Amino acid sequence: MLHAAVGVQLNGNAAPASSAIFPDDLVQTPKNAAAKIDAAGSTAVIAPETLVQFEGNQLYLEHGTVQVTTSTQMTVRVGCITAIPAVAGWTQYDVTDVDGKVTVAAHKSDVNIETRKSEASPKPQAARSEKVTVREGEQATRSEKCGAAIRPPDYVTGKAAFLNTWEAVTAGLIVTGVITCLGLCHSDNPMSPSDPSYR
Repeated sequence: MLHAAVGVQLNGNAAPASSAIFPDDLVQTPKNAAAKIDAAGSTAVIAPETLVQFEGNQLYLEHGTVQVTTSTQMTVRVGCITAIPAVAGWTQYDVTDVDGKVTVAAHKSDVNIETRKSEASPKPQAARSEKVTVREGEQATRSEKCGAAIRPPDYVTGKAAFLNTWEAVTAGLIVTGVITCLGLCHSDNPMSPSDPSYR
């Protein structure tokens, strides 16, 4: 469930005070309002001026701050960086992404930070990841080394992808041609044989 203050947006529209939330949903908070997501075994508080995508037991943070309390190891991903609770018990932590710097603060239990190498490189070692542990009561900051931005919900990308296909472009050209011909290509003689002058 999403619990939103006035001004919070869900998928680009004003969010109701309480509503169901589904994978790929985007939640954006304005300067003076916050929101909260209640999921199975987890709660995520979305601070003001934050954009996040909900993915069940994972959140994709585009910018801003998310405060997570979880017993199901809910993770937060920022580009190539993922914050993962180190244990399956109760964990409380914050993730902040501002100006390309990702800060993870562990308030209860430890949190691991995994940083994936760039996947664009053809080198085999590019798929490896680095992991550091943030101990309870500590925090760590990493640079956002890869810019994997939040993808829009599938139904949005599906529409955009279809409109860019050759089938859609061809269909548009055909419709335009037919409409143009109807306006310009008609004969002065009507097609109805009821006209005496028609031969």
